[in-house]
Amino acid sequence: MTNIIFIGFVSFFVDISTEMVYPLIPLYLTGVLGSSPALVGIVEGIAESLASLLKVYSGYISDRYKRKKPLAFLGYSTSVIYKIALILSTSWLGILFARVIDRFGKGVRTAPRDLLVYESAKSGKLGNAFGIHKMLDMAGSAIGVLIAYFLMAHSTGQFAYKKTFLISALPAVIGLMVLLFVKETKSFKEHKEMGNFIEGFKKLDLRLKLFLIIAFLFNLGNSSNAFLLLRAQNAGFTAVNIILLYFLYNSVSSFLALPFGSLSDKIGRKKLLVTGYLAFSLVYFGFAIAKKQFTVILLFAIYGIYTALTSGIERALVSEIAPLEFKGTVLGLHSSLVGIALLPASVIAGFLWDIVSPSAPFYFGGTLAFFSAAFISIILRKNTSIENKISPD
Repeated sequence: MTNIIFIGFVSFFVDISTEMVYPLIPLYLTGVLGSSPALVGIVEGIAESLASLLKVYSGYISDRYKRKKPLAFLGYSTSVIYKIALILSTSWLGILFARVIDRFGKGVRTAPRDLLVYESAKSGKLGNAFGIHKMLDMAGSAIGVLIAYFLMAHSTGQFAYKKTFLISALPAVIGLMVLLFVKETKSFKEHKEMGNFIEGFKKLDLRLKLFLIIAFLFNLGNSSNAFLLLRAQNAGFTAVNIILLYFLYNSVSSFLALPFGSLSDKIGRKKLLVTGYLAFSLVYFGFAIAKKQFTVILLFAIYGIYTALTSGIERALVSEIAPLEFKGTVLGLHSSLVGIALLPASVIAGFLWDIVSPSAPFYFGGTLAFFSAAFISIILRKNTSIENKISPD
């Protein structure tokens, strides 16, 4: 448990750093650099997708060499470099370069970090373990957003953004220092050596393969959060108040991540995942028609519920079903598919916004989420092999 808490606090501090910056990026691109929503989608999509290709490879390296901590350290260290690149950026290309650096780091660290959480979890408490990590992760996000709010509220213009970028590097450094206290687990060294991954993938449970496909399809409609922030701007929120909306989202997710994770250990992952996908569908349909500011506030809160219902629980599901010698690789593959989908998702959303209407990308995403929830309910149906592994039902 101590190891999980240390891992959680690494994410806590690094996410303070990340979220001090993230909600400002679409506002900086459109408000300061004069970019269009379509260009925002391209920047976010390229950065996420290119870096996501690394996640499966990073997981594979973790499995083969049994060394998770050095990879995690490398990945987290890029968070500091990212902030420096943002400060030096003077165009959307510079922002794209900075975002690629940041997402490169996330691509390297995600699978070994999740594998560390899995190996540190107590028997029967996997949902709880990922819930603890997600709770601290999102708490850091919420605090980072709040710090950004106060910094932006007392400054104006391009200087306000640059100052926030600079200060955001400090918690990233603290996160790297906390990582030194995380212990490298040794249990996997006792297990059999890895075989060929292609052959191993062919032997994966069919329903696990189907779940990975559905996760990819779902995320084709799950465009960058930047579009939610731009939608809030359309509803009349100022740049500073938009930061508070993002704080609300992160706070709700942090508050509910642990109880939902623990609940999934008791009733199974399927019910919570289906509920989470339906919550996402509700949020996106809501953003498609929302005009009143109160509605937008409510939708950001429900979006936090969706994240708490899915993010840690999906990782718990994948990690416990994957073959022992390929757990890191399959965790990385899941994260890669989610990230790769973000490029077409964000590009599609950007062009739907510009060519059809600002509501169009949300109708598209809400529809995909609704059908994904139905498919998840079918493939993880009661009394199948996966459901027996993940639920006491």
